[in-house]
Amino acid sequence: MTSKRILKYFTIEGTPGGNQDWLPEWDMNKGGCGAVTACDVCIYLARLGNFRTLYPFDAERLSRPDFIRFAKIMKPYLSPRYHGIDYLETYICGFNDYLHDTKNSSLMLEGLSGNVGYEAFAEAITDQIDRNIPVPFLMLNHHDITLDDFEWHWFNLAGYERTDGDINVMTVTYGEYQWFSLRKMHDTGHDRKGGIIRIFERV
Repeated sequence: MTSKRILKYFTIEGTPGGNQDWLPEWDMNKGGCGAVTACDVCIYLARLGNFRTLYPFDAERLSRPDFIRFAKIMKPYLSPRYHGIDYLETYICGFNDYLHDTKNSSLMLEGLSGNVGYEAFAEAITDQIDRNIPVPFLMLNHHDITLDDFEWHWFNLAGYERTDGDINVMTVTYGEYQWFSLRKMHDTGHDRKGGIIRIFERV
């Protein structure tokens, strides 16, 4: 069993992934986190070589201006809204439409609610990272104040490390990597939880 796996995530002008703070439109700057995670996944997969049409610009020469343009393209599919994209199904429907329009329907999306048990949740995350795909993660309310910046927020997971009785996961958001206990992230203290998006290639 793999004890540690970190994806070779891309950087844009020295920072990991895209950054919501770059987006000039007020609604995207404040509520475009879902679109940003989808943009990151598309860029990541396009750079692997199998899904070049996911990203409309040069995947080997990434830049902030191109990412901003890409976020504008993604906006109609995963647009900010009053309550945010706070259901997995909303994210899946929008991202699926983008996959269809870019002729990438061989990719399949499934949601996994954070209300499932920790073991099943952890297994799904480590499986996807082992398959070399980032994991879009939705966190809603959380009782732990150390996770305040992640409340009601979409971000990607791009690595994990097994420890005694837990798994630490590496988050990518706002141009930063951070490590957190997955058990702590899963134990939100609230009945309604977010969840993750599982991404598969149809066979």
